[in-house]
Amino acid sequence: MIPTLIALAAAPLAAPAAAPAPILTTPEARDTLSFAEPEKARVTHVDLDLTANFTTQRLSGTATLDILAKPGVGSIVLDDDGLVIARITDAKGRALKYTVGAIVPDKGAPLTVAIGDARRIVVTYTSAPKASALQWLPPSLTAGKTKPFLFSQGEPTNNRSWIPTQDSPGIRQSWSAHLTVPADMIAVMSANRLTPKGEPAANGRKRFAFDMPHAVPPYLIAFAVGDLAFKPLGPTTGVYAEPATLARAAAELDDTEKMVAAASALYGPYRWGRYDILMLPPSFPYGGMENPTLTFATPTILTGDKSNVDVIAHELAHSWSGNLVTNATWSDAWLNEGFTTYFENRIDEAVYGKERAATLADLSWDNLQRDLKAAGPESGATRLHGDPGGTYGELDYNKGATFLRTIEVRVGRARWDAYLRGYFDRHAFQPQTTAGFLADLRANLIKGDAALEKDLELDRWAYQPGLPDNAVHVRSATLAAIDTRIAAFDGGAAAASIDTSRWSTQEWLRFLNGLPRQQTAARLAEMDSAWALSKSPSAYIGFAWFSLAIANHYDPVVPALDHYLHTIGRGLFVYPLYRALMAQGSWGQPIARRIYASARATYHPTVAATLDGVVK
Repeated sequence: MIPTLIALAAAPLAAPAAAPAPILTTPEARDTLSFAEPEKARVTHVDLDLTANFTTQRLSGTATLDILAKPGVGSIVLDDDGLVIARITDAKGRALKYTVGAIVPDKGAPLTVAIGDARRIVVTYTSAPKASALQWLPPSLTAGKTKPFLFSQGEPTNNRSWIPTQDSPGIRQSWSAHLTVPADMIAVMSANRLTPKGEPAANGRKRFAFDMPHAVPPYLIAFAVGDLAFKPLGPTTGVYAEPATLARAAAELDDTEKMVAAASALYGPYRWGRYDILMLPPSFPYGGMENPTLTFATPTILTGDKSNVDVIAHELAHSWSGNLVTNATWSDAWLNEGFTTYFENRIDEAVYGKERAATLADLSWDNLQRDLKAAGPESGATRLHGDPGGTYGELDYNKGATFLRTIEVRVGRARWDAYLRGYFDRHAFQPQTTAGFLADLRANLIKGDAALEKDLELDRWAYQPGLPDNAVHVRSATLAAIDTRIAAFDGGAAAASIDTSRWSTQEWLRFLNGLPRQQTAARLAEMDSAWALSKSPSAYIGFAWFSLAIANHYDPVVPALDHYLHTIGRGLFVYPLYRALMAQGSWGQPIARRIYASARATYHPTVAATLDGVVK
């Protein structure tokens, strides 16, 4: 029997000699979700030497931190969320004094270390069993059902639950690690995979080495361990997945190399080496996570028709907007997500054509209108720059993308593309704020053109609620045809008379979300009989169908909904469905509580923590 242990171990890899990324010190760049004081002392490099125990569900070992401090500064403040600190020493093993401050909800606690003149420190520690970044899956929750699985999810502030560092997007750090795992398992990390096949290690294990020479925001440090296989997709791209999922994933994602080429042609070279994808078990809480060199992805995008590979285009685009140029704080998350949603659409256009891109952009507009209506158009939650995590729904994505698309239309695509390519070059491997972006835009695009400045309404877009009148709405002919089907069905046409056999996921979403929210039980039964919606293999279509069914207290759908919520862990789907059930009073609340009681253990800790506040 091979012990269910992994180890991130070995002597620290040398920190790169490149100059550290700058720290922004303007008021809007102050990260209220971190205790760090980087203007005094900051981490520049992290080297991990950890062991993960699947039985105790703990990581334990050391993190070696390289520090840059101002003369006379004798301490550094790190972020800590539940870490059990055994000791902290300098590089020569001499003990350093430290204190852990009071816990602040949703933030953790400050870990203050008296470093004196030490510029390399070693923290020996153990993570808590329920570290928010980590999900320990038993074999039963994997595709293969034979081996456990472990993965991390750091964004936005969860990595402080397993790495004692300054967990702020504005404090970029290079990092390195060695990872030792049982010989029949594979370890991957969001860095250069120096030994992709592993090297023999003691006690029937393999040792993997990783190095990230670029300074990255610490939420992008990520790893996974499981029964993984790899299949190349092109010279610089490939996919990792459990063997049971690999062939399906590779077939769905075989355009990835084309996407990388298209993205590079648009906005400059891809600067991270390889671009691989890790297909995770269904409990992964996001559609994708843009971890450098290795996007983490949800299996919900595997629908067999490439309808949802825009998720991969999105995560790839983050290699420029988010990973290369990063929001300095989560008050400016739109700089990551809005830019990326715009860029994603340009990749989709280059690879799949203008109408496919128009369809996706038109749906983005639908989602934008939905969120503006739900939040209230004058709500502060509809601003782009706002409170960390305070922007409603997907407005960071869709309002942000609409802002950039509006600029493109006003100035022309060629001029806009030249500006944006230069923007990524000027700010590569640096943090950014909304104020900084607008200043760059004015200096390098507007260049004193008062009429253009007035026409673009930059400050209104960035700082005011609602949607400016100059917003550009891209309309799709494909979805316009679906709108005629909606009108026909709403006018009484039989479900069986509407040919849906060639519809994409996007067409289904337009149709189901466009129907009146009030439907009779007979009409819902007719829809399910004609189109087998409760059995749809698409998580996206299932979500839209279940949302409509819940709104009408449609009892026959409950068994399928129960199965869906036990097999899908993506927050985009599970959060709204539980909220919808809870909003249905005496009908929906018992259903939500019953399903959640048994499904909770299948969700990532961050998803469960959110749902604990929903399903009461």
